[in-house]
Amino acid sequence: MEDLAKWISSATAKGAVPIITGRNGDMDTIGSAIALASTHPNLMACGLHLGKLANRLCNELNAPFRKLSKSPDWPSKLGGIVIVDAASETQTGLALPEGVPICVIDHHDTCEWEFSESDLEFRSNARSTTQIIFNYLNSNHPKCLTDEVRKLLLAGLITDTGRFKHADRDAILCAANILDGANFEYQEFVEYIQNEEINSSERGAILKALSRCQTTECGKWNLIHTHAGIHEGKVAGILTQAGAEVALVSRYRDGETRLTARATRNSTKSGIHLGEMMKELSNKIGGDGGGHDGAAGWTGKSDRIAAETAFINLLANQRRNQNEP
Repeated sequence: MEDLAKWISSATAKGAVPIITGRNGDMDTIGSAIALASTHPNLMACGLHLGKLANRLCNELNAPFRKLSKSPDWPSKLGGIVIVDAASETQTGLALPEGVPICVIDHHDTCEWEFSESDLEFRSNARSTTQIIFNYLNSNHPKCLTDEVRKLLLAGLITDTGRFKHADRDAILCAANILDGANFEYQEFVEYIQNEEINSSERGAILKALSRCQTTECGKWNLIHTHAGIHEGKVAGILTQAGAEVALVSRYRDGETRLTARATRNSTKSGIHLGEMMKELSNKIGGDGGGHDGAAGWTGKSDRIAAETAFINLLANQRRNQNEP
């Protein structure tokens, strides 16, 4: 935390410091960026996209976040760039300016960043990046822990742990600490987060994705896979709840294929690590992949069917590797 505080202090003294979010715009990356930006006027939370929940919560809380174009006009005087919750530059969706010191704050198991002497990597085994940001604020900027900031941090923690299904002791303790001193009710806030409105078109798209499901036995593992146009994470979660040991949902849009995978806790305890598999997939067919043991994704230009097949082969090969003497 001391190194992080020194890096941010040095960078903000030299100029503006954008805090770049992951391009998926989920609650963990958005909440982390806005909460950290509250500590200094030269820090600015920004990124390509706001997810549905993040957009709703930012509007409700009047939280400052600047949406960027894919080729933004960066300030002429940058003191540095902070990147939160992104395992590589491609996961931001942006080409970052060269020669500017970077600070990466992340909790993913995989990392494809390259660092110079002026850069800083802050990585931990936390279940969400908002845990790291809360600990930083609690240690160095406790006055910034307003109810609005606490809600952003808690929302990121709740959603990234799958409503605490993938939480550990530290994640649960962090949630309790976020609530300590908060002036809002936990149950009411959880209901607000879970009350996600899905219109009839989105509901129909989810049902179509479920109707296209196929099951494949990959050695020890039962895989259920399908393709969807929206809500891939939601579809994958439904599949694991329905009994899939590993769920894979693919999407093709605007010339780009995305794979979203989920695995049950029993599967990860038995040896599945989806983040490492997605990283290996990117090594084999290009693109960018990574994530956690039970939740990961891959994005690239490969054909959707080819990408699915490559993932299935990786899953089958992992089973054989585990059986080798």
